[in-house]
Amino acid sequence: MIEIREVQTKRDLKRFIRFEYDLYKECEQWIPPLYGDEVKTLKKDKNPSFEYSEASYWLAMRGNRVVGRIAGIINRRYIEKWNNRYARFGWVDFIDDEEVTDALFETVEGWAREKGMVGIHGPLGFTDFDKEGMLVEGFDELGTMVDIYNYPYYKDHLERLGYKKDADWVEFEVMTPKEIPEKALRVEEIVLKRNKLRIVKAANTKELLPYAKKIFDVIDMTYVNLYGFAPLSERQVDMYIKQYFPHIVLDYVVLVVDMDDMPVAFVIGFPSLGRALKKSNGRLFPIGWIYMLRALSKKNRYIDLLLAAVRPDFQGKGVNALLMTEFTKTAIANNLISAETSRELEDNRLIQAHWDYYEARQHKRRRCYLKKLGPSA
Repeated sequence: MIEIREVQTKRDLKRFIRFEYDLYKECEQWIPPLYGDEVKTLKKDKNPSFEYSEASYWLAMRGNRVVGRIAGIINRRYIEKWNNRYARFGWVDFIDDEEVTDALFETVEGWAREKGMVGIHGPLGFTDFDKEGMLVEGFDELGTMVDIYNYPYYKDHLERLGYKKDADWVEFEVMTPKEIPEKALRVEEIVLKRNKLRIVKAANTKELLPYAKKIFDVIDMTYVNLYGFAPLSERQVDMYIKQYFPHIVLDYVVLVVDMDDMPVAFVIGFPSLGRALKKSNGRLFPIGWIYMLRALSKKNRYIDLLLAAVRPDFQGKGVNALLMTEFTKTAIANNLISAETSRELEDNRLIQAHWDYYEARQHKRRRCYLKKLGPSA
């Protein structure tokens, strides 16, 4: 017998977050999230997304044991932009038991109908900066800090319940070349000169800070038509800047600006923290911070490519290639082995064309599922 319990107390929320850690504690590929970040994202008084979103969370219980969890989210900005009255499901995990998934999805679908939604899709978060996309290929690959890992049986459970593919993202492992072709270096010089651009060489993160909000403007312009995208509020932008910019590793940031000192393109990478998080089980204390500091050193030979964007008016002018050439210079200088790309929509050839010039393999695939909701029985 499965009981569905809505998360209402701090203890409930702790159990909701901890279930993932318990379910995957024996899984070598799973990377635990930072526990504190999960709390900040899910608490209504901590996450500015609740200015225009609402959410409920549920636990599936068998006796006193948690056997599943799910979140239901309604992002009003998404609905206004795309004119889709779709709810989202996220933070979904469950044991391999149909009774559990039936109860979880019946609950979140019923909630969505009560809110006037005509469909539900996911896994998605509040924003594109949250984890999204169910893993459907690449279960033997080590996960990353910024993406979902899930067991192979998840896909079967969702498809049994009538969920269909709505979008796929692919990810690549890109090997660092031994050298950059002379032709690529010449092209970089031509692109900079022809478009009157320059590369910002910041000595510290303080020098990057004046560009921070303008970088988010570039994200809004570039990502506007990408699947599920909704613009961030000013409070959200301020939160992300405060949360992430102080920790940026300058070696792995390429920022290109125009003659008016306005950002036109950027790529941001970060040393891979997966192995460090694995050792610390997602906790900074008491000794997790030591593993994190080691991962941030130049001895770490793996990085994750987190964000990249080129302003629409500079696309098709060689700026994308310029970004990759400049980033590769640092990768070679720092003796990196490889970089893991972030999620790329499977039909986004503009981005994937970059990897044609590298030794790369498409090693993971993620899926956003959609189910149209009819009237309740």
